[in-house]
Amino acid sequence: MKNPTILWADDEIDLLKPHIIFLTQKGYSLTTVSNGLDALDMCDAQKFDLIILDENMPGLSGLETLSRIKEKHPEIPVVMITKSEEEDIMNQAIGNKIADYLIKPVNPNQIFLSIKKNLHSREIISDETTSNYQQEFNRIGGLINDSTSWQDWEEVYRKLVFWDMQLSHAETTNMDDLLRMQKVEANAAFAKFVKKNYERWITTDDHPMMSHELFKKRVFPMLDNGEKLFFILIDNFRLDQWRVIQPLISNYFTAEEELYCSILPTATQYARNAIFSGLMPNKIAEMFPELWVDEDEEEGKNLNEAPLIQTQLDRFRKKYDFTYSKINENAYGEKLLQNFSRFTDKPLNVCVLNFIDMLSHARTESKMMRELASTEAAYRSLTESWFRHSSAIELFKKIAESGYKIVLTTDHGTVHVDNPIKVIGDKNTNTNLRYKVGKSLSYNPKQVYEIKNPKLYGLPSPNISSTYIFATNRDFFAYPNNYNYYVSYYKDTFQHGGISLEEMMIPFITLTTK
Repeated sequence: MKNPTILWADDEIDLLKPHIIFLTQKGYSLTTVSNGLDALDMCDAQKFDLIILDENMPGLSGLETLSRIKEKHPEIPVVMITKSEEEDIMNQAIGNKIADYLIKPVNPNQIFLSIKKNLHSREIISDETTSNYQQEFNRIGGLINDSTSWQDWEEVYRKLVFWDMQLSHAETTNMDDLLRMQKVEANAAFAKFVKKNYERWITTDDHPMMSHELFKKRVFPMLDNGEKLFFILIDNFRLDQWRVIQPLISNYFTAEEELYCSILPTATQYARNAIFSGLMPNKIAEMFPELWVDEDEEEGKNLNEAPLIQTQLDRFRKKYDFTYSKINENAYGEKLLQNFSRFTDKPLNVCVLNFIDMLSHARTESKMMRELASTEAAYRSLTESWFRHSSAIELFKKIAESGYKIVLTTDHGTVHVDNPIKVIGDKNTNTNLRYKVGKSLSYNPKQVYEIKNPKLYGLPSPNISSTYIFATNRDFFAYPNNYNYYVSYYKDTFQHGGISLEEMMIPFITLTTK
C-alpha cells in the first residue's frame, strides 16, 4: 500500500522542515508549496490524500485557496492552520467544510494526530470496534445463558443492537458472522423464555408492560397530569431503527427510552388493535364484534382503530377529545402539516405512520428493493433516509414548536428470516409467514410454539378447535406445495407475527420538547 500523500501550503514552509521530517518518518509523502496559487496548480497536477493550508498567506489567502480547492476537489480533507483566533475566520473555514482547524504554534505531534484522525479514523474505529466486540462476546454469551427475567433480556437485546450498529459503522471487520451467530443463539434462548412464561404473563399481573396496557399505564397518566400528547405509532418499528432516527430529532426533544412486550401474534391485527382498545384480542371480538375482523375475512384488519380508541376512553371514563390520522404516503403527511392548527386544541392526537411496513413489503416483492435493503444495516439506512427526507421529520419539528409531548412507539417489530419450516393447513388458514391459526394444521410441534387453548392466551377462536402456532428465531412457515419457489421467494425477507427479540421487544419512547 502506498504512503498517504499530503500537500502542505505555507509561506514559511522552510521553517517547518522539522515537522516535515517528523511526518516523513511516520510514513507520509509530503509535497510543499509556499503560496495558494502553487497549491491549486499542484492539486490539478496530482492527487493528494490530505491538504494542510496556512490561513495567512500573501497573495491568495488560505480561505480563498480553501474555497477554490473545495470547488474542484470536495472529497479531499483540508486542515487549516492559522495564527488568528478570530471567530469570523473560524466560521468561514468551517463553512467551507474543513476537516480540522489548528492554531499556531503547532507542534509536529498535533499535526500528526490531525492527519491520523482524518486519514485513518475508519481503520482505527474498525480495529477498536472489532477488539471491543471480541472482548464483549463472551460476556454477552454469559448474559444469554443466565437471562431469567424480562429485564435480563432487555439488557441482552440492547447490547446486541448496540454492537450491530457499531459493527455496521466499522467498514472492515470480520465480526459480522460472529454477531449473526450470537443473535441466533439469543433468539433461540429468548424463544424458550417466552414459551416458559407467556401463559403466566397473560393470566397474571406478573408480566412486563404489554400492548394492551400502553394507554392505561403510560398515556392516560400523562393526560391526567395535564400533558398534551401526540401518540405516534410507526408500524414495524424496531429498536435499532429508533436509534438511527434519534439523532435527527435530538435538537428538538429529550428522549426517555423503554421497551415493552408485544402480545402474540406480533401482527397489526392483534397487537395494534390491543394497543388502541386496551383489550386482548378475544375481548375485542367479544365486546365489540363489529370492530373485530376475523382472519378469514377479506376486510382490512386495521380499519377500526379510531373507534377502538374511543371505546378505551369510554371504558376508563376519560373525556379527552382526540384526533386520529393515518399516513400511508408523503402527500397525506404534507396535508397534515398544512392543517396542523386543527390538532393544537386537542389533548390527544394519534398518528399512524405506515412507511416502514410498506418498505418491508416492498422489499419482499421487489428485487430492486431487496438489493437496496440487503442487510440489517441497509434496512436501517433506508429508514433513516425516509425519516430525514419525508414529512415525518417536519411533523416532529411542528410538534416541538407547539410544546406537545410525543409518545413514539410501534405495535411490533420485524425479523430477518432465512429458515423454512414446513406446515400444512386448509384453505382457510391465514397467510402470515410467522404465525398460523387454523383447525387442521399439521406441523412439527418441536419447531413451533403452539397454543391449543386460544382463550387462555387472550386470543379469539375462529373455530371451536382452532390452534395457533408461532415461528421462532429466523424461521418462517412454508407449504409443501410449490415448496422451492415459496422458499426462494420469502427467504431473506423481513417478517413479523412470531417470537423473536426484534418482534416482541418494542421501543416505547417519551419525547419532551427541549
